[in-house]
Amino acid sequence: MGEAQPKEFKQNENKTTKQKISVILVLAVPAIIENILQTFVGFVDTLFVAKLGLHAVTAVGIANTVLAVYIAIFMAIGVGTTSLIARNIGAGNLQKAKSIARQSTLISIVSGLLFGAVSLFFSEPLLRLMGAEGEVLKDGITYFRIVAVPSVFISLMLIFGSILRAAGDTKTPMKVSWWINIIHIGLDYILIFGFSGLPGFGVAGAAWATVIVRIIGTIALYYYIKKSPVAFPIKEGASKEDASTILKLSTPAAIERLIMRLGQVLYFGLIVKISADTFAAHSIAGNIEMFAYMPGYGLAIAATTLVGQNVGANRSKEAYQYGMITSWIAVAFMSIIGILLFFLSPWFATWFTTDTEAIDMVVTALRIDAFAQPALGIGLVLAGALQGAGDTKSPMYSTAVGMWIIRIIGVYVLGIQLEMGIAGVWLSIAIDLYVRAIFLFYKFKTKVN
Repeated sequence: MGEAQPKEFKQNENKTTKQKISVILVLAVPAIIENILQTFVGFVDTLFVAKLGLHAVTAVGIANTVLAVYIAIFMAIGVGTTSLIARNIGAGNLQKAKSIARQSTLISIVSGLLFGAVSLFFSEPLLRLMGAEGEVLKDGITYFRIVAVPSVFISLMLIFGSILRAAGDTKTPMKVSWWINIIHIGLDYILIFGFSGLPGFGVAGAAWATVIVRIIGTIALYYYIKKSPVAFPIKEGASKEDASTILKLSTPAAIERLIMRLGQVLYFGLIVKISADTFAAHSIAGNIEMFAYMPGYGLAIAATTLVGQNVGANRSKEAYQYGMITSWIAVAFMSIIGILLFFLSPWFATWFTTDTEAIDMVVTALRIDAFAQPALGIGLVLAGALQGAGDTKSPMYSTAVGMWIIRIIGVYVLGIQLEMGIAGVWLSIAIDLYVRAIFLFYKFKTKVN
């Protein structure tokens, strides 16, 4: 039967609805804070690089677009890992949970080294494929090679965070994120611009700052894993069975993220066909909306962990209740965000532009998006809940249909053919989010209830 369940999981049994809400928030709030910190540091990073010139911003942006594909694969491995560890902890099989943690670490090392080798030998063709040339290509190669060759630290940092969260510890990744982000901002400034007589390294400095904090974060997270209930020795032998199980769950999650990335490229191209100004306004609205995702992502992590643990313990009723309660919490959070987006969108838009026409388009986009926030929350949470229950295919299907049918056809019909412009684009997004929420609710109810 394996080992006894950890005390933390036993304390989650037979709780009232109010107590379950408390358990969910204890897991979700640190994850929300961690996501906000990472997003904020991304803004600061871009701000520093912008001081070097527009070509530097473009170079880093193109390099990070390629890197986002790597990260999508690494995060998919984390999805399978989280689901399996949570379910084995729920089943009281700590030894199996440790084995999954060790095997997922080995898979992350291999995948990180593989992508690092690709980056070393094919950085120029990859960036040329993205349209980089001249000074942009030169800076892009410099940045990309420094950041992407040691991809193993990206993969390990992501997987170590997933292991801790699956065990019910979202506070430690948040604390580590807090400290490394503070270090990141300091290193960014020093290595980009120089300090106290020391020369700055420009784009290369931004890249090295990122690499250094990822190494620090990887070491710190592994240190905390060694002190956790799922501590494992990396040197033990590999398990083909565990590797196969992880990859079986992670593959649909990886395909989902690739479907999303490729779909974005296509529907971004359709928005550009409407007009360059529309695409600029869409990008600004997307940057503002990015903060709206933070509560949903944090609550999705809580849903994955709690649903996974209860499914593993054969407590399907509890698993279903945790998924639904988390969804309603997400609706409450996201509705508040929707109200803020609706009324404050003119002010938010002025952060990015003073152009009256652009501001009007951003306001139109965000006010449409305000009404889609509850659906966004439900979709994020129930995708996480299904992944916790071991179903990574349903979120993949919802993303494929939503991105490649609803969004792309919607942008073409509403935005281009009916000449609704940015309103047509964001109406398509809203329809996609509501269809996904309904589909994922149906799948969760039939899978877990």
